[in-house]
Amino acid sequence: MRPYRYFDFVMAAFVAVLLISNIASSAKIVDAGFSILRLRLSFDGGTLLFPLSYIFGDILTEVYGYARSRRVIWTGFVTALLMSVSLKLIQVLPGEEAWLGYAGEQSYSAILGSVSSGAIMVASLLAYLFGEFSNSYVLAKMKVTMSGRYLWMRTIGSTLVGEGLDTVVFISLACFFGVFPWAVAASLIVANYIFKVGIEVLFTPVTYRIVGFLKRAEQEDFYDRGTNFSPFRLS
Repeated sequence: MRPYRYFDFVMAAFVAVLLISNIASSAKIVDAGFSILRLRLSFDGGTLLFPLSYIFGDILTEVYGYARSRRVIWTGFVTALLMSVSLKLIQVLPGEEAWLGYAGEQSYSAILGSVSSGAIMVASLLAYLFGEFSNSYVLAKMKVTMSGRYLWMRTIGSTLVGEGLDTVVFISLACFFGVFPWAVAASLIVANYIFKVGIEVLFTPVTYRIVGFLKRAEQEDFYDRGTNFSPFRLS
C-alpha cells in the first residue's frame, strides 16, 4: 500500500466521529418534535453526528478501495473498545470526596457508565461492524458494476443498506439488554434511519467535492476488482 497525503486525516476524522457519537448515544434521547402515522419520533444523541462516519466510509472506499477502508473500520472498532474499557475502569475506581458531592457515582453511571456497560458495548460494536462493512462492500461492488458512474446512487444505496443494519442491530440489542425501553424501539429505529439517510442525501454535494479533490490530490481512484472482501483480512 503506497503512502497517501490525506488518508490519515480522513481516518482520524472517521474515528473521532465514531467515538463522539458513541458517547452522545448514551447521553440523551432527543424528541424529534413530530410524528409519523401517530408514532412519536425520537432519536439518541449520537444520531446527530454518527451519519458522518458513513460519509467518511463512502469517501474512503470510493477513493482508496475496500481494503484500506477495512483497515480503518477495524481501527475504529479497536479505539471504541478501548474507550469503553477505559470508561469502565474509571467507573469502578473510588470517587474523590468533593466530586462525589457535586457529581457522584450515580450521575457517572447514568451517562458515561452506560457507554462502558457490557450491553451497550456489545450492541454498539456489533451494529458498527455490520453497518460499516456492509456499507463499504455494497459501495465497492456498485462502483465496479457501474464503472464508476452515478456516485450519488452508490453512496445513497450503500447507506440505505449499512445504516439500516446498523440501526436495527443497535436499537434491538440495546432494548434487549434493557438500555432503552422496548416502548420506544420502533420510534428510535424509524427516526434514526430517516435522519441518517437524510444526512447522506443532504451531504451528497459535499461528498462529491471531497471525493473529487482527493482523487486529484492522491492520483487514486481505486476499483475493487479481484479484492478479497473478507472482513477479517487486514492486508
